[in-house]
Amino acid sequence: MSERLNRFLGDTPFRVAIRLLVLSFIVGLVLSALNIDPFDVYLWIERLVLRIYDMGFAFFGDALEYLLIGALIVVPLFLLSRLLKLGGRGRRPTE
Repeated sequence: MSERLNRFLGDTPFRVAIRLLVLSFIVGLVLSALNIDPFDVYLWIERLVLRIYDMGFAFFGDALEYLLIGALIVVPLFLLSRLLKLGGRGRRPTE
């Protein structure tokens, strides 16, 4: 099990944890020197995801609206045609 974990992480869990701690500290120093707040980074990512969502899924929202508008016409006509067909079966002339 630990061999699989080592292969997955690329090294022993302890060494990976130390490497991540050092890297996190360095990145934190750089961000602090640039006066970048982690919450600002979070808000930037959130806005980016929302913009992508709005651009990509606006199409699906419009398509759903068109589907519902069409269904308001198609479904009652379908049901009416089925009812008329069902009612017409009993009136077949006998030969």
